Amino acid sequence: MQIDKLRGKDLDQLFKAILSLRDLEECYRFFDDLATVNEIQSLAQRLEVARMLREGKTYHKIETETGASTATISRVKRCLNYGNDAYEMALERLREQETGTVNE
Repeated sequence: MQIDKLRGKDLDQLFKAILSLRDLEECYRFFDDLATVNEIQSLAQRLEVARMLREGKTYHKIETETGASTATISRVKRCLNYGNDAYEMALERLREQETGTVNE
Protein backbone atom coordinates (compact mmCIF):
# COMPACT_ATOMS: atom_id res chain seq x y z
CA MET A 1 0.00 0.00 0.00
CA GLN A 2 1.48 3.36 -1.05
CA ILE A 3 -0.01 5.21 1.89
CA ASP A 4 2.77 3.91 4.14
CA LYS A 5 5.30 5.84 2.02
CA LEU A 6 3.55 9.07 3.01
CA ARG A 7 3.49 8.59 6.75
CA GLY A 8 5.61 10.86 8.88
CA LYS A 9 5.58 13.51 11.59
CA ASP A 10 5.19 16.45 9.19
CA LEU A 11 2.27 14.90 7.34
CA ASP A 12 0.64 13.82 10.58
CA GLN A 13 0.80 17.46 11.69
CA LEU A 14 -0.69 18.66 8.38
CA PHE A 15 -3.54 16.16 8.45
CA LYS A 16 -4.31 16.87 12.11
CA ALA A 17 -4.39 20.59 11.29
CA ILE A 18 -6.87 19.92 8.47
CA LEU A 19 -9.01 17.76 10.74
CA SER A 20 -9.06 20.57 13.32
CA LEU A 21 -10.76 23.00 10.92
CA ARG A 22 -14.31 23.67 12.04
CA ASP A 23 -16.08 24.87 8.92
CA LEU A 24 -15.82 25.80 5.25
CA GLU A 25 -14.64 29.33 6.02
CA GLU A 26 -11.76 28.03 8.15
CA CYS A 27 -10.82 25.67 5.32
CA TYR A 28 -10.73 28.53 2.83
CA ARG A 29 -8.56 30.59 5.17
CA PHE A 30 -6.18 27.74 5.99
CA PHE A 31 -5.68 26.56 2.42
CA ASP A 32 -5.28 30.15 1.19
CA ASP A 33 -2.32 30.48 3.55
CA LEU A 34 -1.03 26.95 2.95
CA ALA A 35 -1.03 26.56 -0.82
CA THR A 36 -1.10 28.49 -4.06
CA VAL A 37 -4.37 29.04 -5.88
CA ASN A 38 -3.19 26.64 -8.62
CA GLU A 39 -2.36 23.90 -6.09
CA ILE A 40 -5.77 24.19 -4.46
CA GLN A 41 -7.55 24.25 -7.81
CA SER A 42 -5.61 21.15 -8.93
CA LEU A 43 -6.78 19.23 -5.88
CA ALA A 44 -10.37 20.36 -6.40
CA GLN A 45 -10.13 19.44 -10.09
CA ARG A 46 -9.00 15.90 -9.25
CA LEU A 47 -11.96 15.40 -6.95
CA GLU A 48 -14.33 16.66 -9.64
CA VAL A 49 -12.69 14.34 -12.19
CA ALA A 50 -13.23 11.44 -9.79
CA ARG A 51 -16.90 12.38 -9.38
CA MET A 52 -17.39 12.56 -13.14
CA LEU A 53 -15.57 9.25 -13.75
CA ARG A 54 -17.73 7.64 -11.09
CA GLU A 55 -20.79 8.90 -12.98
CA GLY A 56 -19.50 7.28 -16.17
CA LYS A 57 -18.60 10.47 -18.04
CA THR A 58 -16.19 10.14 -20.97
CA TYR A 59 -12.62 11.45 -20.93
CA HIS A 60 -13.62 14.00 -23.59
CA LYS A 61 -16.53 15.31 -21.53
CA ILE A 62 -14.37 15.50 -18.38
CA GLU A 63 -11.53 17.22 -20.23
CA THR A 64 -13.96 19.74 -21.75
CA GLU A 65 -15.82 20.51 -18.51
CA THR A 66 -12.91 20.56 -16.07
CA GLY A 67 -9.90 21.47 -18.20
CA ALA A 68 -8.07 18.45 -16.77
CA SER A 69 -5.47 16.80 -18.97
CA THR A 70 -5.94 13.22 -20.09
CA ALA A 71 -2.91 12.37 -17.92
CA THR A 72 -4.71 13.74 -14.84
CA ILE A 73 -7.91 11.92 -15.76
CA SER A 74 -5.97 8.67 -16.22
CA ARG A 75 -4.21 9.10 -12.88
CA VAL A 76 -7.50 9.68 -11.07
CA LYS A 77 -9.07 6.70 -12.83
CA ARG A 78 -6.12 4.52 -11.76
CA CYS A 79 -6.68 5.65 -8.16
CA LEU A 80 -10.38 4.87 -8.42
CA ASN A 81 -9.60 1.39 -9.75
CA TYR A 82 -6.52 0.45 -7.74
CA GLY A 83 -6.14 3.00 -4.95
CA ASN A 84 -7.26 3.15 -1.33
CA ASP A 85 -10.96 3.83 -2.14
CA ALA A 86 -10.57 7.29 -0.61
CA TYR A 87 -12.17 9.11 -3.54
CA GLU A 88 -15.19 6.80 -3.22
CA MET A 89 -15.36 7.35 0.53
CA ALA A 90 -15.15 11.14 0.24
CA LEU A 91 -17.59 11.38 -2.66
CA GLU A 92 -20.09 9.16 -0.86
CA ARG A 93 -19.86 11.29 2.27
CA LEU A 94 -20.35 14.46 0.23
CA ARG A 95 -23.40 12.90 -1.42
CA GLU A 96 -24.78 11.97 2.00
CA GLN A 97 -24.28 15.54 3.23
CA GLU A 98 -26.05 16.93 0.16
CA THR A 99 -29.01 14.55 0.41
CA GLY A 100 -29.17 14.28 4.19
CA THR A 101 -28.87 10.49 4.08
CA VAL A 102 -26.29 8.21 5.69
CA ASN A 103 -25.35 4.77 4.36
CA GLU A 104 -23.90 2.33 6.88
